[in-house]
Amino acid sequence: MQAIADTLSVRFNPVAVRGEISGFSRAASGHCYFSLKDDSGQLRCAMFRRAADQLSFAPRDGQLVQALGKLDVYGPRGDLQLIVESLRPAGQGALFEQFVRLKAKLEAEGLFDEGRKRALPAQPRSIAVVTSLGAAALRDVVTALQRRVPHIPVLIHPASVQGAQAPQEICAALERASRRHQESGEGEVLLLVRGGGSLEDLWAFNDESVVRAVVRAPMPVICGVGHETDFTLSDFAADLRAPTPTAAAELCAPTRQSRLDALAQLEADLLGNAWRSLDQRNQRLDQLAQRLGRPSGRVHESHRRLNNIQHRLSAALQLRRQREALAVERLAAVLPAALARAISNQSQRVERCASALSLLDPKLVLQRGYAILTDGEGATITQAAQVRPGQAVRALLADGSLGLTADP
Repeated sequence: MQAIADTLSVRFNPVAVRGEISGFSRAASGHCYFSLKDDSGQLRCAMFRRAADQLSFAPRDGQLVQALGKLDVYGPRGDLQLIVESLRPAGQGALFEQFVRLKAKLEAEGLFDEGRKRALPAQPRSIAVVTSLGAAALRDVVTALQRRVPHIPVLIHPASVQGAQAPQEICAALERASRRHQESGEGEVLLLVRGGGSLEDLWAFNDESVVRAVVRAPMPVICGVGHETDFTLSDFAADLRAPTPTAAAELCAPTRQSRLDALAQLEADLLGNAWRSLDQRNQRLDQLAQRLGRPSGRVHESHRRLNNIQHRLSAALQLRRQREALAVERLAAVLPAALARAISNQSQRVERCASALSLLDPKLVLQRGYAILTDGEGATITQAAQVRPGQAVRALLADGSLGLTADP
C-alpha cells in the first residue's frame, strides 16, 4: 500500500477535483469527511482540521465545489482518497480551470521537477526578499530574521503582490535580485512572500511569467505565499515551499543560538580529541622511557649479559675437553688389543692367500709329469695347429727343458 501511495504522490500530486459534495460530516476532532461525485463516479475525501479551519463557507451535500489536494491510499481499507488542502465553491471555476491548465502545461515542460531544485545554503551570508513594502508578510519576515539571524543582511526588492500590475513588478524584482546576486554574490537565497487571500488575490503568483522568472533565478528560491492550505504555481516552481512567510524566513535562517550551540559542540569535540591524543602520546612516551631507561643501566645490563656468555662459553669448553679426554682414555685402553687382533687377522689372511697361491704354482703341475711347450719366441703352445712340421719346440719340465722338433 505504501508503494502505491508513493507512486501516486510522485506522479499526480497535487491534483484538482471538481464535483458535488456527498455525505459531508465533521468529526469532533475537527476533521471533515465527504465524497466528491459526478456523473462518472465518486472519490472519498478527507479534510483535516488545519485545512477545515480555513474554509470561508459551510460545505453542504449537493454543493458543487472545487478541491485541491493530494491523492493517498487509506491503508486499513486500501481505499483511494483525496487529502483536501483547499476547498472552494465552484463559482470560481473559470479561474480554477485556468490554474489547472497552466499547471499541466508548465509541469509537462519540467518546471516543477524535483530533480532541478537546489538545496538551501546551510548559512547564507545575505538574504533577498521580494514582496510589497506595505505587506504584513514583510514585517513577519523581517521580525523572524531579526530574531534568528540579526547579523545577516536582508536585501528588499519591492513589488506589488496583487493587482494587474503585480506580475510585471514581481518579475522585475526577481530580475533585479538575480542580477545583483550574479554581480556581487549578494542574496544567496531569495524569499518570495505574501500573506493569505482568495484565489483572485494570489493570482499574480500563478502568472506564467512569474513562474518562469522563479525558475530562472540563479539562487535557491523559497516561496511562502498565503496560508498553509494555499497553493500557487510559484510554490511548485520554487526550490522549496513554505506554508507561511514566517516559515519561509525560518527555513533559510537557523537561529543564532543553534549555530552557537553547534560551535560549542565542535569546540568540545575538538578539545576532547586533542586531550585524548595527548594522553595517548604521553602513554607512548612513558612506555618508550621505560624501555630505554638510563644509559648507564643499559651498559651495566650489557656487561652482565657479556659476563654470563663468557662463563657459559668457558664451562662449555671445559666440559668438551673433559669429554674428549675420557674418549682418548677409552681409546688408549682398547687400542693394543684391537691392534693385536688386526695384526693376527691380517697374518691369517696372508697365510690363506699364500696357500691358495701355492696351489696355483705351475711347478707342482710339472712335477706330476706334465710339460709346457713353447715356440722359438717363447710363446706357449696350447693347440697342435700352432705347430708346423719340422718346427723347433722347447719343452719345459720340472727339472729343466728339452729342445724338440715337431714330426711332419
